Amino acid sequence: MIDWQKEAEARREDLLRDLDGLLRIASVKDLETATPKRPMGRAIGEALDYMLELTEGMGLTVKNVDGYAGHAQYGEFDPETTIGILGHLDVVPATGTWTHPPFEPQIRDGKLYARGAIDDKGPTLAALYGLKIVKELGLPLSKNVRLIFGTDEESGMSCMHYYGEHERMPETGFAPDAEFPMIYAEKGQFNPILVPKYPSQTTKCLVRLESFESGLRINMVPERAHAVLSGDIRPLIEAFEEFCREHRVKGEAEVSAGQAMFTLTGVSAHGSEPAEGVNAGTTLALFLQDAPLQPEGKAFVGLLNVLHEDFQGEALGVACRDEATGPLTVNPGVIRFGHEEGETEFGLTLRVPVGADYGWIRAQIEEQADRFGYRIDAVREVGSHYVAREEAVIGALQTAYAEVTGDEPTLLTTGGATYARFMPKGVAFGACFPGKPMTAHQADEFIEVDDLLKATAVYARAIYELAK
Repeated sequence: MIDWQKEAEARREDLLRDLDGLLRIASVKDLETATPKRPMGRAIGEALDYMLELTEGMGLTVKNVDGYAGHAQYGEFDPETTIGILGHLDVVPATGTWTHPPFEPQIRDGKLYARGAIDDKGPTLAALYGLKIVKELGLPLSKNVRLIFGTDEESGMSCMHYYGEHERMPETGFAPDAEFPMIYAEKGQFNPILVPKYPSQTTKCLVRLESFESGLRINMVPERAHAVLSGDIRPLIEAFEEFCREHRVKGEAEVSAGQAMFTLTGVSAHGSEPAEGVNAGTTLALFLQDAPLQPEGKAFVGLLNVLHEDFQGEALGVACRDEATGPLTVNPGVIRFGHEEGETEFGLTLRVPVGADYGWIRAQIEEQADRFGYRIDAVREVGSHYVAREEAVIGALQTAYAEVTGDEPTLLTTGGATYARFMPKGVAFGACFPGKPMTAHQADEFIEVDDLLKATAVYARAIYELAK
């Protein structure tokens, strides 16, 4: 009988070395450095090149699909008999206060700290090493395995759409980009951008909101917010310290040239779990709710107050749930205010239960937005994903997980979206173990080294179970 954990431990140093090299690449999407061969930017292109070179060196057949994605194949490809493993190489920006540089990996107290450690470079390398174990043991397989590396998971998944248009996608497999034991259902998404219906006007007021900025991506809870105000700002400056103390957040006010910049620091989290963070943007707007602002500033703050801690959409009027995936969630991830056209917008992500009515959700949001003089300018809808519990992939992964960990392989659902949805019978499978903190999209992101190795053992056993 194969000791999968022992096999993973035997490759510990090689795995950590290869992961270190990948984590040192700051693979944040950057269209300013994009080229035809590197459509997501220079750094993401470097990460893809790194993975393809690494996997080719392991004896796999590799292909770069025009810089949007790449794959490493073990055996001849047949979409009906090939097991797909889909991971992503892009990461979200390393915002917030880190205790060490986010792209200089460091192991401290048994934890590997770096942006991408848990989302999703660490799990992707663990899955690769799981395949490496199966390959090096020479285990007989009746199916083949294809690792697919995406480059745009964090901002739209255009990479997988492109890949699917140019390559055949496997019918079944898993994405190592979530939690163990297994996620068989993913919520859909309704991601609107709200903008003012009317142009900004100059009106007399005691305090004028000049600008407001918070958040970089809708799928991140904003950790920092800045608001610039002019006019009678002294009472606000005096009240800000007390507000921050009362709400247990960090903040500071800086005065320059008759204006004050208020900066508030919250806690970042994944946008699919907004209650796990502290939204700096909506919290700063809460402080400004009683300020004597100009009409458009008052409307902007008023709409933000509706969104403040409205994690399940009750105030927005969109609350709903289903038995499988639970309640709808709301995250205001991008918040901007300015006086020029195009400078003011709200970017939201709503994670929507299976079976929810998108038309009803849109109508409810439009009604609330209209109260404050806003409208939906654009919206991106993503359907939900569901795999029946009876499918073979679920049973196989449950068997592998239970054998390696000794734990009950319960089935989970998520508000996040993974590459699993690009396979008709794809599920999300690890690599965050039950009871462990999920630090994706947070400062000081980490994965425990022991968990990384245990995940590698689980993936090796799972690949063998699926492909034997």
